[in-house]
Amino acid sequence: MLLYNITVSIDNAVAADWLTWMKQTHIPEVMATTYFVKYQIARMLTEEADTGGVTYAVQYFCRNMEDFEEYQQDYAPALQAKHANRYPNKFVTFESLLEVVD
Repeated sequence: MLLYNITVSIDNAVAADWLTWMKQTHIPEVMATTYFVKYQIARMLTEEADTGGVTYAVQYFCRNMEDFEEYQQDYAPALQAKHANRYPNKFVTFESLLEVVD
């Protein structure tokens, strides 16, 4: 099992709208691709510096590398563009891919 983690720092001015949009629109669209088996959203409680925003980790669980690579090729660019177009200059992201070992 793989864990695809997207850490997002979102501007305070749009944070509430962003979280609603993620739950109601974006995450359902990602899950509809069928490449992920579950997801979770976590809010970071400790931050090293005041960024003027709220930081979340959006995590998707994927069965294997083949599924992840197909998702990245076939769906990720369009879904990421929707996000960027909705919240231009209001967020920064950091992505990581982890192997679940236990």
